[in-house]
Amino acid sequence: MGARELGLPQRVSAGGLPARVTIWEVGPRDGLQNEKTIVPVEVKLEFLDRLGEAGLSVLEATSFVSPKWVPQLADAEQLLDGLNRRPGVRYPVLVPNERGLKRALDAGCRDLAIFGSATETFAQRNLNSTVEDQFAMFEPVAAGAREAGATVRGYLSMC
Repeated sequence: MGARELGLPQRVSAGGLPARVTIWEVGPRDGLQNEKTIVPVEVKLEFLDRLGEAGLSVLEATSFVSPKWVPQLADAEQLLDGLNRRPGVRYPVLVPNERGLKRALDAGCRDLAIFGSATETFAQRNLNSTVEDQFAMFEPVAAGAREAGATVRGYLSMC
């Protein structure tokens, strides 16, 4: 899948800056995942709807992580079932491993994200892995997503 199909900028202005910038809003997932009080799914849905109404075109809605480790996102399937999908808005989900991929695909997701850590400490805390080993973990996720016809965006994260 090329840049055009992913909604990425196609032209570069004479000054070297892109003609357009796409903001990948991760607040509904990353911003809420560490909240101590569980946010009701209805509030999450309203948050996503308001972000779409504000004109954002890519909203990372949730993550298919272990509910044991991230209870805030245990409602991923329920959230996606209740999502008011706006035309022209993409709703990718984060999938950290093969179990997450299976849940996401079973929920009908075909717009996925995987992340790797830039540091050993962050890799251990977030993926229970090393920086080197995390890439081996992503291979079957990317292959399974490709088999299912899903798009995958990879990114590096650190704290």
